[in-house]
Amino acid sequence: MRLHTSSAFGGPRTAEIPAARRSLLGRRALFGAMVLLLVLALVLPAVPQPAHYHAFADQRGWAGWPHAAGVLSNLGFVLAGCMGLVSLRRVGAARMGGTARAMCMLFFVGLLSSGAGSAVYHWAPQDGSLVWDRLGMSLAFAGLLGLAVQTRLDDASARATAASVLLAAPLGVLIWARTGNVLPWALVQAGGMLLVGGLAFLAPRRRALPLGLGWVLGLYALAKLLELSDAAVFAATGGLVSGHSLKHVMAAAAAWPVLQALRKLRTS
Repeated sequence: MRLHTSSAFGGPRTAEIPAARRSLLGRRALFGAMVLLLVLALVLPAVPQPAHYHAFADQRGWAGWPHAAGVLSNLGFVLAGCMGLVSLRRVGAARMGGTARAMCMLFFVGLLSSGAGSAVYHWAPQDGSLVWDRLGMSLAFAGLLGLAVQTRLDDASARATAASVLLAAPLGVLIWARTGNVLPWALVQAGGMLLVGGLAFLAPRRRALPLGLGWVLGLYALAKLLELSDAAVFAATGGLVSGHSLKHVMAAAAAWPVLQALRKLRTS
């Protein structure tokens, strides 16, 4: 069977597996992936968080605000979350099922939570405040992964995926906070993005939200690259902006494909 890879970016569909069979195969793959991640979290050695994790390149304050760029760049999450909730409200109930709407709602509320949690963290970067940052991210991550599964597989798998992430991600944060082992949290993130990458090669279901998962994956990858290049970007821009601040902008921009999909659904 041949899948049209442009479906990853919301493009047209070609040949596809019958819906019932694709849903069954998808559920098996999801269950297998979850079991694999659980096994890896249990058997792999603990991974400590880097000692310099909180040492961001841009330490400048502004108007009495410490680490101003790190704090204020989180406004992108707040803006994206608000725009998403407004857009979602404009989509009639007849055009969007309850599960898809719930996943979108969870994603956009998660963006608002991410903005608030990340701002708290960057105001005073330390392990204690990082907990709130990661808990906010957990909500957005659960909504996004649930929505990705809903658009490609089925509603039941989407609800199970979102519920699993809502359990696993905070548990990973708790394990890290108590033991210093960041591996479970990292596996949730990496496993989630691998899931999105796999689903991106499947066309959206009939009458599902036309979400371009390739754009989501690309923006996330760019955000991670900027995060890893924090000091290099700060130096390259002559101290204008750091990679970590731009990472916030790119991560918030990952809401754009969802907003575009809602607009298409509303106007179709």
